[in-house]
Amino acid sequence: MKIFWFLPTQGDARYLGTSKNARPANHHYLTQIASAADELGYEGVLIPTGRTCEDSWIIASSLVSVTKRLKFLIALRPGLLTPAAAARMTSTLDRISDGRLLVNVVVGGDSAELAGDGIFQSHDDRYEYAEEFLNVWRELLEGKEVNFQGKHIQIEGGKLLFPPVQKPHPPLYFGGSSVPAHQLAANQMDVYLSWGEPPAQVAEKIADVRERAGKNGKTLSFGLRLHVIVRETDAEAWAAADELIKHIDDDAITKAQKAFKRSDSEGQRRMAALTDWGASRTREALEVSPNLWAGVGLVRGGAGTALVGDPETVAARIQEYADLGIDNFVLSGYPHLEEAYRVAELLFPLLPINAGKHKEGSVVYLSPVGDTGHVDITTRLRESAS
Repeated sequence: MKIFWFLPTQGDARYLGTSKNARPANHHYLTQIASAADELGYEGVLIPTGRTCEDSWIIASSLVSVTKRLKFLIALRPGLLTPAAAARMTSTLDRISDGRLLVNVVVGGDSAELAGDGIFQSHDDRYEYAEEFLNVWRELLEGKEVNFQGKHIQIEGGKLLFPPVQKPHPPLYFGGSSVPAHQLAANQMDVYLSWGEPPAQVAEKIADVRERAGKNGKTLSFGLRLHVIVRETDAEAWAAADELIKHIDDDAITKAQKAFKRSDSEGQRRMAALTDWGASRTREALEVSPNLWAGVGLVRGGAGTALVGDPETVAARIQEYADLGIDNFVLSGYPHLEEAYRVAELLFPLLPINAGKHKEGSVVYLSPVGDTGHVDITTRLRESAS
């Protein structure tokens, strides 16, 4: 099981839907989160894209030298770059990170934001374009000279002189819920990601993508993107969920939901449907599946659900998704620095992963006045690490 964390390059906070106690996404803060994830044993960090975020490629390149093993799952949006420019960026970052680059292909999104980036293609045309884009991108990274004349893309004598570390190219991650998205995943991707829908809905998507990939003679891995609110007790976890949204008012929810409905993303439509909690405005209405809470999606686009509960409960829910065939989990929590530690400390010991263990010989003094001579704390820590 691979557990990823999230870099909030749009800013961070303790509460959703308000600027109260908000934190800017400056480089120092993002470095703290990346360093924590690196030290705690997360597989990597997802870095988002969009006009509300700092540029994902620049952020990742700035964090390579301050991390050792952490991988960077970086958003790549076909249409903002030519395939050749994207291939050069991919190869360069893969080399300077010594093979720690993962690529998250983003095709969908809000139509107003896409228009602001100069992208006016229809939903299906974007997927056609992405297919051509990735064919050219892939062949360049494989070291081929590329001559291609497509419906959307043309290239003559394309070459990449500096190859990537990972062969034939860094792995491609992708999420999408429409029929064209599933077909693109089957044709081009290495890992298919779903947002945190109830297990039965996720199972349906996995089955469809797996079947389409099988027709191409391909085998994909699968992943899940969702938030986590884990505390030592179930009651504390649900209280933390309520605390996260306590400053959200009805006007903020109405505005956010209106913006989400404007999107032509099928995945966003499915997320928005989970937060249609009617007039009751109760926690029970937002619990769309056991311990799967849709409160985040009231005002946040994209991943809008969280697993909520004590460590044993959340680990069991994660295992339910793993039983569907999912082995990549991209998690997050507010605020992301503190929650990176909390998730690692409470969940990692319960999950089948190689992370979150003290190094042999680690020394920790829990007493503010040092060793009292009554309890040999360091010996116990060494024994638990062995």
